Amino acid sequence: MDQTTFAIIGTGIIGERIIQQLLANSNCKIVSVFDENVQRLKEMKDKYQLPSACSLDELYETKPDWVYIGTPPNSHASLAVQAANQGCFVLSEKPLAHDVESGKLMVESAKNTNVLTAMHFPLMYSPAIQTLMNEVVNCSLGEIIRVELHTYFPHWPRKWQQNPWIGSRAQGGFIREVFPHYFQIMYRLLGKFSFSAHQTIYPADPQLCEIGSTAIGQTDSGIPIVVNGLSGMGQQETLLFKVIGTEKVMTIKNWSELWVSEIDQPETRVELNEQPKTLWDACHDAKNGREESLVSFEEGLIVQRWIDELLI
Repeated sequence: MDQTTFAIIGTGIIGERIIQQLLANSNCKIVSVFDENVQRLKEMKDKYQLPSACSLDELYETKPDWVYIGTPPNSHASLAVQAANQGCFVLSEKPLAHDVESGKLMVESAKNTNVLTAMHFPLMYSPAIQTLMNEVVNCSLGEIIRVELHTYFPHWPRKWQQNPWIGSRAQGGFIREVFPHYFQIMYRLLGKFSFSAHQTIYPADPQLCEIGSTAIGQTDSGIPIVVNGLSGMGQQETLLFKVIGTEKVMTIKNWSELWVSEIDQPETRVELNEQPKTLWDACHDAKNGREESLVSFEEGLIVQRWIDELLI
């Protein structure tokens, strides 16, 4: 079987999820794993029986098709440039980079070396999002009159995602970690948008990330958008992405649930039985020159601009 090979840089919580997903895909093979945390690297190597590298030079000796970058945002640019210069396709964790300027370096490097790029936006490949996209394309919602994103986190960092940087103002926060997923979906659904006003609130400690962010704006075609994020409140974690139409309203709840309502009717949950192509299938197809649906670094840079704007 012509498998697509992957090297993994960064074996944190998300990196381990990537490892599990790749191991479960018969089209994919992990040829090397690297992490600066030697103890964590050994743990992943032993737990999953993986080939590991003591250095990035050793990792590149395995000649992977794709290199996945699962490190904090401020290291994405240098690692992506290095991978591209090695002739590897590059898959980056979101957000694309620490800021727009670093993201530009990643885009230019990929262009200069003519390598494929992709962003880790798994939400786009979910049954809920794929169904929502099809409904919008088919105009079953009627005229779309507003898009809303509401995210409420009683704990930030989230209890399952504790690490030294995820709650820092320099690299962490829900604007960087969560908003990119939904901004990318909004872009795929409705094209570019802009904010006319926003307010982002930070705690007194200058080392800590945002605790609230609210923004309003509209798409280039004039559809209003509302973005709202908050942490530290007395409720269960809740994420709501709403596409509001004149005939139907469709809502993605907590990443994976799709709900629909119609005029004067109660909201009902949509049964999702089909499993769309995964990100890893798309990477495999792209490597073999077949049609794919990857989110390129260019698209990641578009999202990065909105992230940077809200962080001000």
